[in-house]
Amino acid sequence: MGESTTTTRAQESTNAIERLYITMRHLFNRGFYKPTGVSGESLKNALLQLRPEIYGSVAEDKVELNGLTYVLERLPKGIEQCRFINLTSDEGYGHSHFRPIVPPKRRRNCYRIDDEQMNIEITRGRSDIYDILTHLTFLFIESEKICRKVLIEDTNKTIRDWGKLEEAVKKGKLTQAEREVALIHTANILGRPFVEILAVHKHFATEKEPERFLEIIYWLGKLAIEEEVTGEKRAITFSLLLRERLGHHIHGERWATTIKETLNKNGLLKRPMHIISANMHSVMNSLFARKALSKEFPKSDSLEIYEALSDSANGKLRNKVTAWAKKNGMIAIDDFSGTNIDVQIFDTAKMGDGTCCYSLPDLPEEEKPIIFVMDYAFGEQAYETIDELLKPYHEKDKNPVFMNVDSISIMGKAGILEGGKGDLMIPSAHIFEGTADNYPFKNELCADDFKGYGLKVFEGTMVTVLGTSLQNKDILKFFHNSTWNVVGLEMEGVHYQKAIQSASKIRKSIREDVKVRYAYYASDNPLVTGSTLASGGLGTTGVKPTYLITDKILKQIFNS
Repeated sequence: MGESTTTTRAQESTNAIERLYITMRHLFNRGFYKPTGVSGESLKNALLQLRPEIYGSVAEDKVELNGLTYVLERLPKGIEQCRFINLTSDEGYGHSHFRPIVPPKRRRNCYRIDDEQMNIEITRGRSDIYDILTHLTFLFIESEKICRKVLIEDTNKTIRDWGKLEEAVKKGKLTQAEREVALIHTANILGRPFVEILAVHKHFATEKEPERFLEIIYWLGKLAIEEEVTGEKRAITFSLLLRERLGHHIHGERWATTIKETLNKNGLLKRPMHIISANMHSVMNSLFARKALSKEFPKSDSLEIYEALSDSANGKLRNKVTAWAKKNGMIAIDDFSGTNIDVQIFDTAKMGDGTCCYSLPDLPEEEKPIIFVMDYAFGEQAYETIDELLKPYHEKDKNPVFMNVDSISIMGKAGILEGGKGDLMIPSAHIFEGTADNYPFKNELCADDFKGYGLKVFEGTMVTVLGTSLQNKDILKFFHNSTWNVVGLEMEGVHYQKAIQSASKIRKSIREDVKVRYAYYASDNPLVTGSTLASGGLGTTGVKPTYLITDKILKQIFNS
């Protein structure tokens, strides 16, 4: 009985995700919607039925604070004040007087056009749109909770707590006593204990904006109250150019062309190439940090050095490693294509004696490998970028040049379904949530490569989800307990593999026997309460798995 109930709930959740995506696509094609309109209500109802783990108590009367913090770190600052939100393509705002607002946890350019409007540039494909609309839907649900709590029924009047919060926000600079009084009123509005409100207030406070949390709550409530009382509706629009461009790989093509031109200019296009999708520090630090920082860390082990480099206060150390890398064959390509994916190219032929931390193979220069590192892609963007990168290079009036790609390695963060933060997942296949698409492959990495390092290692299938913020326990338990043998969930695996398989097996633009490596480390366990992405980052927990995976990838490259 229990199993069929779980299955039913999993099916209901899957249906809710499907409804969310169908509605989002419909709204995108239509060009606009209002959160309180029929379509907006449909999105809210589907999200409330789904009750994703990351949004905690979204379906309850009290306001969800962890989810609110998570969402606001991924949306532009000030969005809670904007009645009009416009999703656009890259339409040249960078050439105007407007300064881009970049959310702390999502690389996207946003522009505050005036007091009421925020424009958000979409350059990373559909996954970016789904991510934003899901977060906005959560924000609208929470703002309506505040409105229901403070607006006295059948009147246009508000409760005393709201008036006191409004007074505090309008006053601006508060003494500690005034702040605490305002937070007590806010706690009553949000249905949360004072101590929780105090902690969230502290999280949002900055030197310039010490009362930012109070302002966020005030504006979320204010717009919902005005909508209810005066009928001034909020609206989400999609620009015509965005609707025309989406799916045409404009940014991916621009990105890949810049890279291939750089490789060609430096005479590297025909050399054996190893592509790694990772962050912008682990490969560089693994190759050079111990040598570059031998004075600062004469006897330290590598892990201590990597932990020191991951501390944001150690900018001088990081600069020293970067300078060392550039002196020894690293070419950095900062992204200007709109993909927000920076690139590092390492020419092993230029790594002098004693400058690299690995024993490099003794080969003729033309056979010495190039290591190409690209920053993380986002969802479907993984297909767009890799698909464009693996196409042959076309120089004017010359025959196309096919790149000599030996291997493609993907290191990423993922949600784990057994184990905890920092543990490892080694996939043998990727399956795409909500579709019949599945991609089995031979992974050059295996669980045995990571045994004996004090981390749990799980080998099995990874689910590529349409959005991590849409997962709930019922779906994940179903995946975990089914014969699919799912060990984790992430957003890019299927998209990378689709591009690799089409390039190697159908288009034949790269060798058919290209080596593929995938390994993930756990950012969270969405099946454990309090261990979702909304509970906070990895801190130094992520250092050990990140560098362990990087080390295994590099050793395989140099010993292949």
